Order: sequence, then C-alpha cells, then structure tokens
Amino acid sequence: MHPADREHTAFITDRSLYCYNVMPFGLKNSGATYQRLVNKIFSELIGTSMEVYVDDMLVKSRTADYHLQNLSLMFDTLKKYNMRLNPNKCALDVSSGKFLGFMINHEASKLTLRKFRSY
Repeated sequence: MHPADREHTAFITDRSLYCYNVMPFGLKNSGATYQRLVNKIFSELIGTSMEVYVDDMLVKSRTADYHLQNLSLMFDTLKKYNMRLNPNKCALDVSSGKFLGFMINHEASKLTLRKFRSY
C-alpha cells in the first residue's frame, strides 16, 4: 500500500488509532487492484509457465526439470516484489489438482487453461 494512502484505512479501537500497512482484501477495489499487480509482476510468465487469478497461482511445466526452473522464476519474482505465500495454502510437487474449480492434469491443462488467458 502506498504510504500516503494508509491514513484512508485508519480505524480506531478502545486502545489506539490504527491503519493498514498493506492492502486488506476487505476494501472495495482491493481485489481488482491486486489482480492488476500480479498481472504486471508476472506478465512475462503468465500464459507460458504460470496462470494467475487474484490469489490463486499455478506454475505449470512440461517436465520436472522445467518445473524447478519455473518455480525458481516465480519465487524470484515474489522475492523481488517482497511478496509472501502462505505455506499452508501451497501445494508443491503435484501432477494434478483443482485450479479455479477445474481439475488440472498433464493431459487437460492445455485445453482448460486456455480459458484463463483473457484477463
């Protein structure tokens, strides 16, 4: 969150006055703002080695060797922009799983993920 905008998120409790240092998802446009952010920072990876929808990220690869490289690129980007992942919500080293309500695997990923390219 931009430092000048912090005062707009101020709230008072019986103990003190507080404001957010990062954008909470409860704000009116926070979801759209966050989507623009992740689209911008992952722009080189989206559609090739990643798919991103708000806080759902999918790193995809054709082989295990490429997957390690693609994960490294994603983690480097996260580190560069000082972003963190919740380890309890991460699933690493999986060959299939749910993404945005769709079952994704090595056979269906190309067909299914084509729907998400038009952000």
